[in-house]
Amino acid sequence: MGVASFVAGDWGTSHLLLFLCDENGVALDSARGPGIGQVSGPCATAFDSLLERWEMHVGTLPAVLCGMVGSSIGWTQTPYISCPAIPDKVFGGCVSLRGGRLHIVPGLRCRNRLQAPDFMRGEETQILGAAHLDASLGHGRRLLCLPGTHTKWVVLEEGIIKEFLTAPTGELFAAVRNHSVLVRDDCDTEAVLAGAAFEQGLQRFRDPSQAHLLHRLFECRGRQLDGELSAHEAAAFLSGLLIASDVNGALALFAQSASERTVHLIGAPRLTQLYARALSYQSFGATELDGAAASLAGLARVHQHLSPRLATSAV
Repeated sequence: MGVASFVAGDWGTSHLLLFLCDENGVALDSARGPGIGQVSGPCATAFDSLLERWEMHVGTLPAVLCGMVGSSIGWTQTPYISCPAIPDKVFGGCVSLRGGRLHIVPGLRCRNRLQAPDFMRGEETQILGAAHLDASLGHGRRLLCLPGTHTKWVVLEEGIIKEFLTAPTGELFAAVRNHSVLVRDDCDTEAVLAGAAFEQGLQRFRDPSQAHLLHRLFECRGRQLDGELSAHEAAAFLSGLLIASDVNGALALFAQSASERTVHLIGAPRLTQLYARALSYQSFGATELDGAAASLAGLARVHQHLSPRLATSAV
């Protein structure tokens, strides 16, 4: 077993995932805690409470965090780095706390393909990690998709984040499923996002009528009233509709040539599998990379870049 060297953490709105790492970024242990949206007291207190069991054995370690911890509702607000963003700009934008022992990664901003302001926090670290885990991402033009509550479509050129576009696909799914009459389903989300009804939702966007999403959403209720779908199946159908709409719209904006037929998916495996299925309906290939692994690799990359500074400040 390696020797503990630093702590890496992805601290989003809904969860905190911490890793105790050796100097190479290999996780020796992990811990989970409340997301920024659930922290009732100071972020520092919540963070320290999770570190206690590690620090009893290894002492105080440097830490690097990414995600909503750097937002206006987090520990401290870090800047947004403007795109195009090379890795060094992200490293240089990190905000230090606790005398340089803790660093928070900045977010990114751009004027997206639709000429609207766009922002990300946390995904930039996953992209840094993905480029480390898959060296091919550092060459040529690559289209990335990071599915989630706010799905990000990202253009990477020679390892530089050129631009991105956000689609609130997961948030819309939760809002319609939980707060509308279109779908009323209390089944576990993992069970919902699969099966024939999901495929049926994807297939609706192969209809030559080219109807927009808004004109298809009531099908979730109509097909229940007609006995075609159960409430559980309607939720899966809704997921298929939303993901197909997201994928089709993004490909229309970003797939510039017939030679660009692969999208690089980074995220939770259950979501990347669904997006890969939707891409296959459009004759696109997909590579899949676990989002947690990408976050850890990105945080390790940030720590290793900052390590010389940490050593200097400790002298």
